[in-house]
Amino acid sequence: MSKKNYAGIPDKYARIDEAKVVLIPVPYDGTSTWQKGADKGPDAFLNASENMELFDIETRSEVYKKGVYLAPPVTEDSSPEKMVEAVYKTTKNYIKQDKFVTLFGGEHSISIGSIRAFNESFEDLTVVQIDAHADLRPEYEGSKCNHACAVHEASKTTNLIQVGIRSMDISEMDHMDENQVYFAHDLYEDWQDDAIGQMTPNVFITIDLDAFDPSILPSTGTPEPGGLFWYETLEFLKMMFKKKNVVGFDIVELCPNENEKSSDFLAAKLYYKMLSYKFKYQNYNEDDEDE
Repeated sequence: MSKKNYAGIPDKYARIDEAKVVLIPVPYDGTSTWQKGADKGPDAFLNASENMELFDIETRSEVYKKGVYLAPPVTEDSSPEKMVEAVYKTTKNYIKQDKFVTLFGGEHSISIGSIRAFNESFEDLTVVQIDAHADLRPEYEGSKCNHACAVHEASKTTNLIQVGIRSMDISEMDHMDENQVYFAHDLYEDWQDDAIGQMTPNVFITIDLDAFDPSILPSTGTPEPGGLFWYETLEFLKMMFKKKNVVGFDIVELCPNENEKSSDFLAAKLYYKMLSYKFKYQNYNEDDEDE
């Protein structure tokens, strides 16, 4: 990956000493089992971000002016376990610097390291997984750090809430709390309020882009029919940023296609929307609906 500023923002907003946000790219694709290419996701995301207009209409803000530092990518790929450890250490380092830490993968196994770092840094953490797949296997293909195991550790060490799930192995039922799973086929009218009610004050969000319906985001390694759509997802995210302390997030599993750029741009826009919500609503007062 070539070093450049996130979204082409001016240097004064991209320095580590000034930036409130850190963006860690993790171009890793060591355990995916169908379509390869998630290691090219961060570059495609950054390229799309450079072509994005930076005034967010909904929040009436230019959140890049809070500062976004593009960290050197985590490139450890000698084994899944060593990659997870490298992600963990890098994430923990920036959390300790009092930054709002975000990551862009790479396959979903990178989240094992990021969640571990956030769980050690924030009390009573809720992990909200937005994903097509349960990713709860204790081990897969000889590794506990496989993409199919992305939130198994979180299911044991954090308050895990799963949204958009529509594909899993029967063995994963043993590790799933169905009371905290919002399956894609069964999203009822008030599901978002119920999910928010199950969250602790501190929340980390992990988004596998295959959560989205492939009609709006086809460029992912394991697309599944029947997924989430843009505005319903933003509504849920906005509710979390309003009502909880979102301490960080990661976005994973963009598998870019040279002939299909809309997925890259959706990922870029999603990241920017989440930052916009964070800094618009981090001091939100529920009694002031004009906010």
